[in-house]
Amino acid sequence: GPARYWVDAADGEVVGAALRWARDHAVPLEVLGGGSNVLVADRGFPGLVLRVQAADLSSQVAGDDLLVDVGAGLRWDELVGWAVAQDCAGVECLAGIPGDVGAAPIQNVGAYGQEAGQCIDQVEAIDRASGARVVIEREGCEFGYRHSFFKAAGQGKYVILRVRFRFRRSGAPTLAYPGIERALAGQRPTLAAVRKAVLMLRRAKSMVLSEDDENRRSAGSFFVNPVVTQERAAQVQELALAVTGETMPAHPSPDGRVKLSAAWLIERAGLGKGTVRGRVGLSTRHCLAIVNRGHATAVEVLAFAAEVRGQVRDRFTVALEPEPRLIGFEPQETAPLFD
Repeated sequence: GPARYWVDAADGEVVGAALRWARDHAVPLEVLGGGSNVLVADRGFPGLVLRVQAADLSSQVAGDDLLVDVGAGLRWDELVGWAVAQDCAGVECLAGIPGDVGAAPIQNVGAYGQEAGQCIDQVEAIDRASGARVVIEREGCEFGYRHSFFKAAGQGKYVILRVRFRFRRSGAPTLAYPGIERALAGQRPTLAAVRKAVLMLRRAKSMVLSEDDENRRSAGSFFVNPVVTQERAAQVQELALAVTGETMPAHPSPDGRVKLSAAWLIERAGLGKGTVRGRVGLSTRHCLAIVNRGHATAVEVLAFAAEVRGQVRDRFTVALEPEPRLIGFEPQETAPLFD
């Protein structure tokens, strides 16, 4: 749906003015990045949508590293391509992820063994309450799996203006995902080769936007992989083995917990790739993506997401957490995705 007001902010001064206007007029405000990971209510949003468009980039050498300051409005994949072209390691496995740089610290975007938070040095933002500019160092960002300070205590309190990254100059690429090594097929694992392999893998899952792809109308992965205690993982593993006769994929998390596969749980709950419910369904290539098959409403998407979540919970006692931001909905509309 539509936004009542919209501001494209070229710099921090415009951001500050928009924040003051919204506060003075008691208008609700949402900050939007590239819009690739959101679901907006059919009625729209009855307030001001603010988008930071500053897309500048500057860099300076710091020993073996390169410090790169990037405006929040730069497209994420442009930064990845630039870093690889400069022979800088740190984000080569994050190629093809849609959206803007400013969203990366919030979601701590990650894929194929890398996370943005691993190379973010600091975040410059505007405090929405005071209008003051603040710098939040890496430790203060509290990065975790698809998580950060900006999704917890800092949620809704800041507008990110720019992000400083610390890349390793002439660093080795990350090869933590078996599929990347297979895709390289004996090639020397350069940063450019890894980026190319990642893009190939993402295209195979319809996770790179393409106009001729039937699965293109999605917000990417709709659910995050559950991260649970080792004890809880063992319980789910035992139940999964009893129900399916298969061993459920599970991977150790850096914090000592265990990451489960949401895609495996969805598929084994009876919702395979290509499952359709009217005008919505699962991608034919990746069952984590909910796809609009044509003129579907946000209500239909929510209802199908709730069905997916319900079936997984009923069969495996695991409550999946939605990944996209839900904008403009009433609490009772989204309750089935969080109860």
